Amino acid sequence: MLIQLIAQHPQALGSILKSTPVWVWGLFASLLALGLSQVRSRRVSLARITLTPLVMVGLSLWGTLSAFNASPLFGQVLLAWLVCAALMLGLTAPLSPPAGTRFDPATRSFHLPGSWVPLALILGIFLTKYTVGVELAMQPALALDGKYALIVSSLYGLFSGIFAGRTLRLWRLLRRASSTTAAASIVNA
Repeated sequence: MLIQLIAQHPQALGSILKSTPVWVWGLFASLLALGLSQVRSRRVSLARITLTPLVMVGLSLWGTLSAFNASPLFGQVLLAWLVCAALMLGLTAPLSPPAGTRFDPATRSFHLPGSWVPLALILGIFLTKYTVGVELAMQPALALDGKYALIVSSLYGLFSGIFAGRTLRLWRLLRRASSTTAAASIVNA
């Protein structure tokens, strides 16, 4: 609906952007910086590897809950989110970490190669939340539209599952590195 409105009435975009609360732009800038920081190779702590996806999954779930908590299909909306998240988790978690990914047991940190994927996922969640927020502000009855609610919650779930799957791959790498370190210390004892 929003895309169709902007395509047919491009002047509406200015009004929509002006009506956006300032805090949304602050959140957008923060998320953009977070995503761009992941484009270059970097060393990342175990806490950050865990926290970033938790925040993004939380933002995704918040988007679903805040948009559709009044929907008569609320249970199905949450189920769609969960099923899609589990599906993407199941598809992405078994994959190998990106080439060049290493865990350093001494510093308990990861060396990660740069990737545009986190930025795309972060922007996907933000833009979904923003678009849905604008659409529901313009047409509140959409929150009660079952098809709309299921599509949006499924999209949020897909983003969440991919984030969670990427994190589980790194936790597997941590577990392998920890077991190798433990085995080496037993042999050297």
